[in-house]
Amino acid sequence: MNYTGRTLAEGRLAIARERLKETQSLLRGGFFKGAVTRSYYASFAAMRALLALKRVDSKTHKGVLYLFHEHYVKTGLFPKDFAVFAGRAKNLRELADYDELAEVSADNARAEYAAAAKFVAAVEKFMKESKPAKSKDERKAKR
Repeated sequence: MNYTGRTLAEGRLAIARERLKETQSLLRGGFFKGAVTRSYYASFAAMRALLALKRVDSKTHKGVLYLFHEHYVKTGLFPKDFAVFAGRAKNLRELADYDELAEVSADNARAEYAAAAKFVAAVEKFMKESKPAKSKDERKAKR
């Protein structure tokens, strides 16, 4: 499929919202490592939504973080706190997923969820306030 940037961004934002709902269920069930992972993936999907608006993407998590920083933090569209949060969330997610003996407290999992929810809300607000980018076909049609 060849989606426009806005369509792809909206789809990715819907995934971010779904990941937040999954996080809530995991928190209620006491699955804190899983909650941290899902919180991260909510933020990751939201970052990819923003990148779709710029028609850029990466095949790696590190690349997505880099592109978010380049296109949205360095340009002043998002505060540096969000880039710091995203890096921390990635590290905690990796710890939760790959260190079998790592423990994640309920407080840490809830804090990650709160930060992810704040980030997703900021992305939603940004997308509502930004004008949809025109596709190449729409730009060609104007000529």
